[in-house]
Amino acid sequence: MKQIYVIGIGAGDPEQLTLQAVRALGRADVFFLLDKGEDKSDLVQLREEILRRHASGSHRVVVATDPDRDRSAATGAYAPAVDDWRRRRGDIYQRLIAEELADGGCGAFLVWGDPALYDSTLAILEDVHARGAADFDWTVIPGISSVATLAARHRTGLNQVGRPVHITTGRRLADRGLPDGVDDVVVMLDAHQAFTALTGQGLHIYWGAYLGTPDEILLSGPLTDTLATEIRTTRAEARTRKGWIMDTYLLRRSPHGPPP
Repeated sequence: MKQIYVIGIGAGDPEQLTLQAVRALGRADVFFLLDKGEDKSDLVQLREEILRRHASGSHRVVVATDPDRDRSAATGAYAPAVDDWRRRRGDIYQRLIAEELADGGCGAFLVWGDPALYDSTLAILEDVHARGAADFDWTVIPGISSVATLAARHRTGLNQVGRPVHITTGRRLADRGLPDGVDDVVVMLDAHQAFTALTGQGLHIYWGAYLGTPDEILLSGPLTDTLATEIRTTRAEARTRKGWIMDTYLLRRSPHGPPP
């Protein structure tokens, strides 16, 4: 049977690899990389650097083109758009496993951050396996997520004493606002900066982009109109400069309410 490793490689710093991840990298025969286009070539280059450091000398790298995805779909059409993209990516995974990995061989997908947090790889592999066209098993190697890196870089915890932390997306934050009874909210995948609608409510924001990379940017403070504008401007300039951006942030409010 073919074996697949799904390896969390951290939020950008090659030194965030766990020892378990390093061992898995050394065992894999074939690494499957998805090319997201020239604008995001940095993401492929980081993976290639990790392989240079830790993969066995006899490994192969197979690169496939990642299918386009409609990221502008309205809320009602968002889930169908994601399902369609996952199906097309699943077709690619199925072909790679069937055609590029020998029976008894070991292949690997390198996942940014942690595979369990807002990443599609596990769900797609489950779908491909259920199709029955490829006989394989898979093992998941957890990684250091951007959420953990964000908290570390800002030298703060994700939750206050005895309080929950909520992880959501920018789309849901914009549609539903802050959840009741939660004082710490981590927001991911926020292309439209939903936090700008929450200024003046006694919130503190810890924001970070390109976490764990040499291009890392950090901003934090009370969520005022001034800071919200600074984050938006900084984000736009960085995205224009690099052609892509990955950012996340923590919103925190005091359980006792805003200061008088």
